[in-house]
Amino acid sequence: MPRAVPALLLGALLGVVPALPGPAAAETVNQSYAMPGTGAITITGHGFGHGHGMSQYGAEGAARQGKTWREILQFYYPGTSWGTATGNLRVLITSDTSDDVMIGGRDGLKVRSVGGKATKLPTTIGDKPVKRWRIKASGSDSVVSYRVSSWKVFDTLPGDAEFVGGNKPTTLYVPGGSREYRGALRSATTPSGRDTVNVLGIDNYLQGVVPREMPALWAPEAVKSQAIAARTYAAYERANAGVRYYDLCDTDHCQVYGGYDDEHPSATAAIGATAGEIVTYDDEPAFTQFSASNGGYSAAGSFPYLVSEVDPFDHGYPTDPQTKTFTAEQVTSHWTDLGDLVSVVTQDGPAGEHGGRVANVTVTGTQSSHTISGATFASWFGLRSAVFDVTAS
Repeated sequence: MPRAVPALLLGALLGVVPALPGPAAAETVNQSYAMPGTGAITITGHGFGHGHGMSQYGAEGAARQGKTWREILQFYYPGTSWGTATGNLRVLITSDTSDDVMIGGRDGLKVRSVGGKATKLPTTIGDKPVKRWRIKASGSDSVVSYRVSSWKVFDTLPGDAEFVGGNKPTTLYVPGGSREYRGALRSATTPSGRDTVNVLGIDNYLQGVVPREMPALWAPEAVKSQAIAARTYAAYERANAGVRYYDLCDTDHCQVYGGYDDEHPSATAAIGATAGEIVTYDDEPAFTQFSASNGGYSAAGSFPYLVSEVDPFDHGYPTDPQTKTFTAEQVTSHWTDLGDLVSVVTQDGPAGEHGGRVANVTVTGTQSSHTISGATFASWFGLRSAVFDVTAS
């Protein structure tokens, strides 16, 4: 996933930062905190998210210092190149937990078997308007029905089927509400039944992503950076979808996608200004992860361009620092064999303003010792990222 948290509006102008630096040299820093079993620890954290790739608050900070979207993305994904991506995406609509695809009636709708010829749907049956249309599975076929006052069968199509909306958004009804989507709404066969998949052009998809991932009224170069990072991430997932019936989901496990309802003119302008642009590595779409705030220090990822380095543009999340205090008993409660707490040792990345991003934490008790990742430690104690310091009290 690119990031797990939506960004908030920046509360104040970010401070002056230096010019773009290169990646910092790696250096391990250990910090040890000894304490009696009756003591407590205070954790002070910075940032929000996994810290891989682009920091959204960092992109905003860089844009406010006059950096272009190319400069921003070259900083956060060093060693990458530029390319283009077009075509359609298949987006799983996770809120539609029913086994059908139900839409509102309107002019211009069509229906078809996937890959087949489309049939125009009428707006009225007899003299009554069609309120809703529905696709339900019948074995391997798709039954298309309409509702005037009650449901009646319109046609049965072979295989999976989809409603095609043309240039207008289509209302999709889901349990508990409805949303509007561009493109086609497909009833797709899964190993356990049918799911709803939105099939649409990649830049139309971005119109429902970018405003959910970054405030559309942020600095235009930051929003352009977000558009390209999101487009690239989508292209990467599409290229690596394998046998899946979809390319991406619509949650923060992939990218947050809200469809037509979440579009914003400023985000749409940024998407248009960068139409088709993506970040590439070895002539393929890069895995452009991003997070809200790296707290001043990015985390190394699974590709050479996801590097650990000091980030002079990210001054932390608006509510930083995050401070929490825990008793020794609360710390040791995560293990049954630890005994009384003796010490906590953090192994950081290169030293920075906040001691770097914590890679590992070793907790030692009177009976045993355990080492876990900094990310796991942060998760256990409700921290927003693995950029934190520990003090004994």
